[in-house]
Amino acid sequence: MDEDIRGSTTIVELLRRYPGGEAARLMSALSWACAQCGGAFHEPLTMAAKRHDCDPRAVLEAFRALEEPGGPDAELVARAATRIGAKRG
Repeated sequence: MDEDIRGSTTIVELLRRYPGGEAARLMSALSWACAQCGGAFHEPLTMAAKRHDCDPRAVLEAFRALEEPGGPDAELVARAATRIGAKRG
């Protein structure tokens, strides 16, 4: 796709962008049930990250890495999945 993944990219746009399931698998790795959520049609990626208490920048990096061969590495996925509250705790 020509358009970059941005914080304003919606969850449903990500799911459509990767019909092979790459975005859905990443959401699953992040423990997000977004694919089944009615809010997915309107919720931007950064809002979803905040709603799930994840670092929006790390989440954005992970989804952008889907464009790279091999996708996001395990370390990047782990950073994106880390709950911010857990870091503070």
